[in-house]
Amino acid sequence: MSTTKHAVRSHDGTEVAFEESGSGPAVVLVSSALADRSDARKLAALLAEHFTVINYDRRGRGASGNAADYAVEREIEDIAALIEHAGGSASLFGSSSGAVLALRAAAELDVERLAVYEPPFVVEKGDFGPPWDFARHIDALLADDRRGAAVKYFMTKAQGMPGFVVAMMRLMPGVWSGLKAMAHTLPHDIAVMGDSQQGEPLKAEEWSTASPALVLTGGKSPAGFHSAARAIAEVLPTAEHRTLPGLNHGAVMMAPAELAAPIVEFLRG
Repeated sequence: MSTTKHAVRSHDGTEVAFEESGSGPAVVLVSSALADRSDARKLAALLAEHFTVINYDRRGRGASGNAADYAVEREIEDIAALIEHAGGSASLFGSSSGAVLALRAAAELDVERLAVYEPPFVVEKGDFGPPWDFARHIDALLADDRRGAAVKYFMTKAQGMPGFVVAMMRLMPGVWSGLKAMAHTLPHDIAVMGDSQQGEPLKAEEWSTASPALVLTGGKSPAGFHSAARAIAEVLPTAEHRTLPGLNHGAVMMAPAELAAPIVEFLRG
């Protein structure tokens, strides 16, 4: 399956780089925090057997440009530019905070279908979520150019990753340097999440979309992801929630084949 590299200009002039593969109806892949298009390449290749796949670098990552002033609306405009490139019609797939960005885009744009994997909402008291001063602490670390510390803090305090796992990742120079290179985009994902990690119910008016939606969770993922999935499925008018046995939050990279199968089934209608 051949893959070609392209770029489009977003509304504010920022260049958004992407890889395109396959043929048929278009699907845009929206990556999670500290991820670029390389994380979803295996998933993209599987989906490209059925669709035209647009696997892009979110602004500030990989080969895409950035802007001095960030706003979630600019990221939605990036997705709009990619949909326009696809001929004005596309579905979306997003994972983790990228799932939340895809949900926000679907609430504003004309999206054919929407599939998301484990949006990290915190909708019940007691479910795991970042501390109240999380955004301020990330900003302070980045202001001091402590990019590695910001990555570690995000992984342990927002993702719940054990410290020893992060320590092992630091011993993998290629992996750790790539994560540090994207550390400055952590505030982007914090902005995307907004106030949706406070242990409060989701507001239907904030997330409503007419697009048919599929909300996926992994059977091995913590209970909070399942609570979040049920909550967003309840506020979307045409949503289905499915649990995929044996998968966890890293399924995009670790189990792309198991994740691709239900996505293909859903997007094909």
